[in-house]
Amino acid sequence: MGSRNAVLAAGAALTVLLSGCTVQASGKERHSPIRIELPDRSPSPKSSPPGDDKPGTTPPAAASAVLWQRGDTGRDVRELQARLRQVAWLFDGPTGTYDDLTEQAVRGFQGKRGLPKTGRTDEATWQRLLKMTREPGKWDLYLMGGQPADEPDARCLTGRVLCISKSSRTLRWMVDGRTVLTAPVRFGAEYTPTREGVFSIYWKSRHHVSTLYDSPMPYAMFFSGGQAVHYSSDFAARGYAGASHGCVNVADERAISEMFAQVRDGDKVVVHW
Repeated sequence: MGSRNAVLAAGAALTVLLSGCTVQASGKERHSPIRIELPDRSPSPKSSPPGDDKPGTTPPAAASAVLWQRGDTGRDVRELQARLRQVAWLFDGPTGTYDDLTEQAVRGFQGKRGLPKTGRTDEATWQRLLKMTREPGKWDLYLMGGQPADEPDARCLTGRVLCISKSSRTLRWMVDGRTVLTAPVRFGAEYTPTREGVFSIYWKSRHHVSTLYDSPMPYAMFFSGGQAVHYSSDFAARGYAGASHGCVNVADERAISEMFAQVRDGDKVVVHW
């Protein structure tokens, strides 16, 4: 009889455990109640690690730090643009401004390499681009102009002068030592060099066309034989990838038109290093 009662008691205890009920101590013991539950056959989605989209996945890796993005400016952006040109993802510039074309080029480069297509240059994108390109030279960075002008030659500090530096590839229009306008310029090639020295403007021709090369030379200001300062659409399109036949090319049409209106016959021209 005693053994039968023990079996019945054990069965009742097992029933309590399997039912998921709360077991509470009797008598004077006041311990916290204990709740015992049996797990379901499949884990609850709530048991997934925080931040996971699906159970069993690992959290995504931290995003790579952004170095440059649309609206940024400066020398580093020029280098980015010059390197993108090397791998044929950018054809304009470098301008030094992270514009819509730069953003599109970066997005295309990222997509081709399996990187997130954000259009922003992060550390991962930059490191990948560095491995595929070479260090840009000065005139790669300033292919289309934008470089700072160097200090004017001492011969440019008096009077009315077109002060032209071959070192910085810039032209300053100066009056009594004050710079009125500055523009990037391009010179002749190896076998048609631009002459250096002190000259003066002897003829201006607004709609000039070269009789030797049959090419337009708008806003031409002649200073030495057939060599003149003039606007060049080729310079505007190709930058320093090309060269003149000895003339001083200006790509900024607004600047050359203003200079043409102000410069007079007899004004000095200094071409120097």
